[in-house]
Amino acid sequence: MKLSLAIVAFALAIPTLNFAQDSTAVSNDQQYPNTFSSGSANVSKFTQESKRFNDWSISAGAGVPMIQAGDLTSIKNGNGKNLFGYSFYASVDKAITHAFGLKLQYDRGETRQGWFNTKDAAPANSSLYQRVGARTQYDGISILGDVNLSNLLRRVDNKSPFRWALHGYAGVGVLGYRAYQKDDKSQRLATEVELFKQTSFFGQAGAGLKYKINRRLDIEGRLMYVYTGDDEFDGGGAQYSDINKREDQISDNFINATLGLSLKLGKHESHLMWHDPLQEMYWKLDVLAEKNQDIEVCKKGDLDNDGVCDDWDRELTTPAGARVDGAGVALDTDLDGVIDLYDQCVTVPGPVENNGCPTAVPVDSGTVIGTDTTLEGIEFDLNSDRILPSTTPILNNAVSYINSSAGTYTVIGATDTRASEAYNQKLSERRANSVKNYLIKNGVEASKLSAVGKGEKSLKYPECEPAEKCPEWKNRANRRVYFEAK
Repeated sequence: MKLSLAIVAFALAIPTLNFAQDSTAVSNDQQYPNTFSSGSANVSKFTQESKRFNDWSISAGAGVPMIQAGDLTSIKNGNGKNLFGYSFYASVDKAITHAFGLKLQYDRGETRQGWFNTKDAAPANSSLYQRVGARTQYDGISILGDVNLSNLLRRVDNKSPFRWALHGYAGVGVLGYRAYQKDDKSQRLATEVELFKQTSFFGQAGAGLKYKINRRLDIEGRLMYVYTGDDEFDGGGAQYSDINKREDQISDNFINATLGLSLKLGKHESHLMWHDPLQEMYWKLDVLAEKNQDIEVCKKGDLDNDGVCDDWDRELTTPAGARVDGAGVALDTDLDGVIDLYDQCVTVPGPVENNGCPTAVPVDSGTVIGTDTTLEGIEFDLNSDRILPSTTPILNNAVSYINSSAGTYTVIGATDTRASEAYNQKLSERRANSVKNYLIKNGVEASKLSAVGKGEKSLKYPECEPAEKCPEWKNRANRRVYFEAK
């Protein structure tokens, strides 16, 4: 039976190895996409930088264990009175997906069972059958599977932030214990099983109800049923002793009710186990639905006839005949400040005075002549510092431009006005460093670049404060990175 429990648990754990967070970072090396991928250009190896959620935590708690099945029990059921022990647990927790995780848990405690508490003397006026008390000190190490039942069963119409979650647990481990028996004569060690020195497997399963206090702390009430597989755990002595013949079962099992805290580790805003993909999907659908409605209405028309409605056209004075992007901005392929319509060297950057064609770069004290060099379109998703696939052509052109100049540049990150000012400052710094690292990885000398974050203090559209005052495309334009020549 003990060996079967270990085999079953191992078999159930194998499928979880196939689950992990997906990465959306773009890979530019020659290894991806390859024959083992889907062929998408947006395939890359999973790294710590591409993670979106925290997935590690540590937990600890204390509770009350009570032997429920045994020859000597803790629960009054005709052969004694309720006797309460104590227990403690500590675990390291890893979330594999939003609905499944693993725990490496250590349990320690003491159960009290029999007809009286071993702290007291045996009752002299009772029968010989009733003059037996026992206590068991135990240690256990186990691996538990953690299923977030709430994330599996959430109603899709519940769009409020989640603070309650129901979890199910099951797992196996090794057990060590010392069982003491007391009667009217003395108290003695009845059975001892040393942890790791003797083979004693046990299993436990149960459920817990978690409440999210804040982004770092959860509180949880948990009820577990522990199957020991051992007839001597309750302190009844040898397997075929008179006490161990009182009941037919061959496993002394106990219930453990605990209350504990979980500390979520990591730099991200939320934990993977509190993330519901359905809510994110429905939020994105709502955003798309609003945009589709704008497309159908197009209330303000198309003043510059560039094919982009003025409702979301970011450049309302596009010259006739100029090619534009989806936001109505005239294309400038080489990012030299001369739109393609007037640029005589479309793919090579050059000054406006030379119709967009390169000339010798004038040098003044080692820097490029001019004060600002901006690159439009380096934008980011909400609450993210990941470089989007749509911005990589812009950044690749920036690599060529910076390498061809003798100047140095500051990479500046910015955000919209959602979240707190302190959080936005850190997010803008991560965005600036993300772009800086991309440029260095693709050939720009590190000495030419520095990165700073300006948070929500450098809005491209200052009227978007708060963010609810503006359409989403303006807020997205505020979530950007731009350059300044030093």
